Amino acid sequence: QVQLVESGGGLVQAGGSLRLSCVASGRTISLYPMGWFRQAPGKEREFVGGFTWNGYNTNYADSVKGRFTMSRDNAKNTVYLQMNSLKPEDTAVYYCAVGPKWGTITIRTADYWGQGTQVTVSS
Repeated sequence: QVQLVESGGGLVQAGGSLRLSCVASGRTISLYPMGWFRQAPGKEREFVGGFTWNGYNTNYADSVKGRFTMSRDNAKNTVYLQMNSLKPEDTAVYYCAVGPKWGTITIRTADYWGQGTQVTVSS
C-alpha cells in the first residue's frame, strides 16, 4: 500500500513563500509520476504541477507558472513544491498524488493521494 504524507502548509502573508513536502512510502517514486493539486473551499480540485515518471519534464498550471517550482529527491522518496510570491487566491488544501508507472499524472490518472496540507495566504 502506498502512503503519501504532505507537510509544510500554514499561514503566510501575500508575497511570502512556503515549501510543501510530500513523503511517499510503499513505492519508489523514481518510476512514477508525481504531482501537486489543490482544492479551495467550494471549488473543484485542480492541477497545480506535475512530473513525468523520470522527473525530466514538468508542467504547471498557468496560474502558478513563474511562482511555483517542483523538485524531487529520489533518495528521500520526497517531492517538494516551492511556492513563492503567494497570492490570496492560492489559498487551498494542497495534495500530492502518484500516477501510473512510466506515465504522467492528472486528476483522472492519479492512483494515490495524500491527506492534504492547508495553505492560507492572507491579503
